[in-house]
Amino acid sequence: MSKILVTGGLGFIGSHTVVELQDKGYGVVIIDDLSNSSVKVLDGITSITGKQPEFEQLDLKNKQKVEAFFLAHQDIIGVIHFAASKAVGESVEKPLLYYENNINTLVYVLQELQKLKSPNFIFSSSCTVYGQADKMPISEDAPTKKAESPYGNTKKIGEDIIADVCKVNPEMNAIALRYFNPIGAHETAKIGELPIGVPQNLVPFITQTGAGIREQLSVFGDDYPTADGTCIRDYIHVVDLAKAHVVALQRLIEGKNKSNNEVFNIGTGKGSSVLEVIQAFEQVSNSKLNYKITARREGDITSAYADTHKANNELGWKAESTLDDAMRSAWKWQQQL
Repeated sequence: MSKILVTGGLGFIGSHTVVELQDKGYGVVIIDDLSNSSVKVLDGITSITGKQPEFEQLDLKNKQKVEAFFLAHQDIIGVIHFAASKAVGESVEKPLLYYENNINTLVYVLQELQKLKSPNFIFSSSCTVYGQADKMPISEDAPTKKAESPYGNTKKIGEDIIADVCKVNPEMNAIALRYFNPIGAHETAKIGELPIGVPQNLVPFITQTGAGIREQLSVFGDDYPTADGTCIRDYIHVVDLAKAHVVALQRLIEGKNKSNNEVFNIGTGKGSSVLEVIQAFEQVSNSKLNYKITARREGDITSAYADTHKANNELGWKAESTLDDAMRSAWKWQQQL
């Protein structure tokens, strides 16, 4: 059986991708240091797929342990690399933690991956590399801009590192997937987003407020140049996003990539405002959400949504779920919690 390594595989996007990989018949080995996830997620994955993936608790910052892991797993034919710290605000406060965790670990994984027979690599990147793009929707040809945060900068630097490696090593095959805003949960409500402490993302904050865990949701600014004055983002169902990883990996394994370093936007192609997301939640939960308008938040851009033509045409992948579908699954997951 072909084995895929998924780093950060017990995280939000990682766990949903492991489910999709196992459903497609791949053997999966997960590395996770459990710093921002729970080993209980393994039970959810196993319950959904009927198969327990291999799991190794390992800190990828430990170079020797990464070397030992790859020596013991010579049958890996691809790596999907999620393991990274991801809170924008925290990265501003603790930049060195983010550079160590997101850059060093990437370098150590790539160093070992190069030694394998099939160095196929999917990188978890982000639309943050575009900053506030000059025009919407954002295509892959849009220039990348100076990052607004150390987190965003680690994604930009990560892509640069991969490009440099692919340039000197024609055997290496990589695809960077630039995600927009992943939301939702698996339809079974057995896995979903598990924020530790106060949620950094909009949707878990909405569902926790709806559940009474949070008293009130703050909407940061209603004076942006948009239809209702609130920021616009491209919210993609996490299961659609997970499927994109499997399709991208298969492209590399089957040798269908046009170059050994490709980039794809992964989004719905539709922008939704913060108030539209709140309205979608109120519709699917049949309840009113307690929210208030507050001042703008530093670093927030006005609008970001994807031009998905390249992913649709080249990968043959398309987001299928609606905003309502995603909010319904997120609410079902929250209630199960």
